[in-house]
Amino acid sequence: MTKMTKMTSANALPLNTILAGDCVEVMNSLPENSVDLIFADPPYNLQLKGELHRPDNSKVDAVDDDWDQFSSFAAYDKFTQDWLKAARRLLKPDGAIWVIGSYHNIFRVGASMQDAGYWILNDVIWRKSNPMPNFRGKRFTNAHETMIWASKSEAGKYTFNYEALKSLNEGIQMRSDWVLPICNGGERIKDDNGDKAHPTQKPHSLLHRVLVGSTNPGDVVLDPFFGTGTTGAVAKMLGRDFIGIEREEAYRKVATKRINDIRKFDKDALQVSTSKRAEPRVPFGQLVERGMLRPGEQLWSMNGRHKAKVRADGTLIGDDVKGSIHQVGAALEGAPSCNGWTYWCFKRDGKTVPIDLLRQQIRAEMSERPN
Repeated sequence: MTKMTKMTSANALPLNTILAGDCVEVMNSLPENSVDLIFADPPYNLQLKGELHRPDNSKVDAVDDDWDQFSSFAAYDKFTQDWLKAARRLLKPDGAIWVIGSYHNIFRVGASMQDAGYWILNDVIWRKSNPMPNFRGKRFTNAHETMIWASKSEAGKYTFNYEALKSLNEGIQMRSDWVLPICNGGERIKDDNGDKAHPTQKPHSLLHRVLVGSTNPGDVVLDPFFGTGTTGAVAKMLGRDFIGIEREEAYRKVATKRINDIRKFDKDALQVSTSKRAEPRVPFGQLVERGMLRPGEQLWSMNGRHKAKVRADGTLIGDDVKGSIHQVGAALEGAPSCNGWTYWCFKRDGKTVPIDLLRQQIRAEMSERPN
């Protein structure tokens, strides 16, 4: 059950809770180095002058709320610097932040991020497949927003689920321009009067990609400008914990109801594709120790041209070459390097079996062990 509260404890992290109040004050009340990821959708400071109308003279429901009003660029910069400082204090050393904005504010935000010590990893363009047209016809249709992805510091590590994003993109490396629709239709949350509950509600698809790509199940995701709770809804669905901060009571009520209606995916569904490098390391010698391969047993190259004998210490000997599965394979092929796991195989009951099959068996056993 999602909770709304005005008070926080410095000794505990209020997980899966929407906190009421000013984002800087609330963030400063939370424990230092406690959050894995921050997704921030701050006010854009749109500087709208008067009402905006369509060609048929109907009024556009644009962003004209008080929370997007700043007296000057200097005032906006001060606001930005304050919340970025508070956010950086909360991030774990290997944490990261995403900030989304438009041309009105993102360049000022980016400079403030660098001044605050963040290390920019990418700027990602969200290209809207169905943007709102430019009604006045005096500028290009504004069809994108920019997200800045940054680590806490230049030396900081961060989560990047490269293989998972590649899988989302049908096996092609994910680029930094994302074509996704704006939030409309059944996804757009309405208030009791049938109007938009929030003028800048972000689509589920955008947060899904961000969280799958840069967090893991169980991570803590904080959104200091929570609005109607897209970050919290997607985090809950994907098995992440969230903390939302929102000063507007109307938005908190909408977000609470929305998130309470969300069901978390089951454990199997939360798993994503990982790279080979992310999998547990298994020394070849462990196969020998466990009797999966015996000292003196013959290994064959997958191409059938070479063979080598397994030794008791997990090394191979073949054609007067001694060393690891990688070293012997490279020497026999006259190559600068060789992945021994995919190069060698053994024979069982007349069948050729890659040694990597034994490694995967051990890895599967390791993943089944209780924490």
